[in-house]
Amino acid sequence: MIWASPKKDMSTSNLSKIKPKLRTEGVVSGNFGRAKVKAGSPMRDIGVTNAKTIKITTKEDYLKRLYAAHAASDDPKLKNFLFSEIKKILIQKGEWK
Repeated sequence: MIWASPKKDMSTSNLSKIKPKLRTEGVVSGNFGRAKVKAGSPMRDIGVTNAKTIKITTKEDYLKRLYAAHAASDDPKLKNFLFSEIKKILIQKGEWK
């Protein structure tokens, strides 16, 4: 004689009564030990301001400041950077020869 257990449906099973716990504290799994952090980039607020007026330096003013810094500097790395910035602006303006 083959013995068969009575068929159980999910309404009488204990598995249907287990509710998953809502995790509201602790660390996020898979976050390698770091605490919970708010999603999004820390750079999302760049460019946001409450100022009434904003002064943006023109390319002409920036170019004058670059020339002045180049003349005043003795650092070869800084002079190289300033020269490349000056060259880039002059190429954009079509004045580089």
